[in-house]
Amino acid sequence: MPAGSKILYIAGREANYSRTHNVIRALEASGYTLKTILPPDRSFKHYPKLIAAMWRWRKWPDLVIVGFYGQLLMPFVWLFTRFPRKPILYDVYISTYDTMVHDRGKAKPRSLKAFLYWLSDTISMHMANRIILETQDHIYDYCKKFKLDPEKFERIFLAVDDSLIHPKPVQNKNGEFLVHFHGEYAPFHGVQYIIRAAHKLKDQGVKFQIIGTGITYERDRKLAEELGVDNITFIDRVKYEALADYMSRADVCLGIFGENPRTLRVLTNKVVESLAVARPLISAKNEPVQELVKDGESALLIERANPDALAEAILKLKKDAELRRKIGENGHRAFKRHCTQEVFRNRLKRIIEDMLHESRH
Repeated sequence: MPAGSKILYIAGREANYSRTHNVIRALEASGYTLKTILPPDRSFKHYPKLIAAMWRWRKWPDLVIVGFYGQLLMPFVWLFTRFPRKPILYDVYISTYDTMVHDRGKAKPRSLKAFLYWLSDTISMHMANRIILETQDHIYDYCKKFKLDPEKFERIFLAVDDSLIHPKPVQNKNGEFLVHFHGEYAPFHGVQYIIRAAHKLKDQGVKFQIIGTGITYERDRKLAEELGVDNITFIDRVKYEALADYMSRADVCLGIFGENPRTLRVLTNKVVESLAVARPLISAKNEPVQELVKDGESALLIERANPDALAEAILKLKKDAELRRKIGENGHRAFKRHCTQEVFRNRLKRIIEDMLHESRH
């Protein structure tokens, strides 16, 4: 199949959102003729315009990719690509049901609202010809939860733009041991446990920087005030291209630590980004993360929702420079094997070429 095949990429998140950015870069570098249909921001109010644009371009592509957030877009894409029929690759990224029920608590598991969330996941994935997920654990879980054939799935580990996220020269920190976290304060991130660990370490010469805002931000800032935590610097969102500078200043980077079920089901960008900058990573132990790294060799993996375990792991790395070096280097090797933009691009291209071949035979 010629590399110049026409690919239409429609997603519910803007061009500078990390997942959208990485997919577009991979498609452009593969030589495809690419048309994107994207909103200017994350608001659902733009979806009617996205759907209208999809209708106008419905006959043009050889293949359509539906990106994140695509659950509400997929029925329209499926309908518009029936005549003539176009193959659909679905970069599902996350489950609405898992996010809204198990992470954000917007519905009880057996409620009508939860069923509707489940239905949006189920319908959208059944409409796709192939589905991309980040770990084998996700594939097993989705097949069981949404009644899907495992042959429909393709695993591609999360990738980051390693032209932007890569090791930077270490800057002078005046002798402080610095621990880094960034994120959107999703409940499964467990920022409250980072704050409680910081409180336990405030007399141990450990400083924290926490970047971002989001769902639990106000609650977590209030907790920090109540505990009298003075060794955390809270920083608003920063540009993606500046993130590597903040991470490279740190001695340790943190993953996720929440107590809800979603913590056990995700890999997350922040884990991969920590590996990308060769910083030693501490995160909660779950099956998805262990597909990429090994505890004690390329990361320190601890019990979730346990600030004591987190504080202990941080002190362990603070006291052992050789262990920090080993874990940072081994984590970076795992990143280079599985999560670079080149690896992501090659894997995505192979999947697309297989689908295009099948659609013409």
